[in-house]
Amino acid sequence: MHHKAANWEDIFVSPSEYSVLVLGLGNTLLTDDGVGVHVARQLASHAATPPWLQPLDGGTLGFRLLDVLCGADAVLIIDAAQLGAGAGTIRIFDRDELVQYVSRSDRSSAHEAGLTDLLTLARLGGFAPTYLALMGIQPQTIDWGESLSPAVENSVFAASQLAISTGRGWRNAA
Repeated sequence: MHHKAANWEDIFVSPSEYSVLVLGLGNTLLTDDGVGVHVARQLASHAATPPWLQPLDGGTLGFRLLDVLCGADAVLIIDAAQLGAGAGTIRIFDRDELVQYVSRSDRSSAHEAGLTDLLTLARLGGFAPTYLALMGIQPQTIDWGESLSPAVENSVFAASQLAISTGRGWRNAA
């Protein structure tokens, strides 16, 4: 079964089913900055993606994502992140690490600032998913261009598999 491209207005399978939102962020016109979107698209087109896992291309973020974010039981955000590691390295930040990471003063992209604002608004609105985490992927290049660098491109499948296993672990623990 192939997932259709995620539609942020009608994303969840069933209100009664535990849902895991995978929110891919980034600008696909800036090479590796768009890796989160590429992972979300990989998940949306892959037959092995379970129906309870809902990938969404969040692009460069926007407040229109607030309702979708607040409707999920668990949220995994995927984005390019400066990890100080080799290109394509993947790291998951749990809820506390995520807040600390996006609150730092040396943000590398505009959507990191937008993510901070979005999470603040969600929290003010009483949104508290069971699980919230950030999957950061170390970029090699952030410059004009629509293709990922080879090292980051090679991490997309592994990141999509890690998103599925993370979501499965959350569902099993819920």
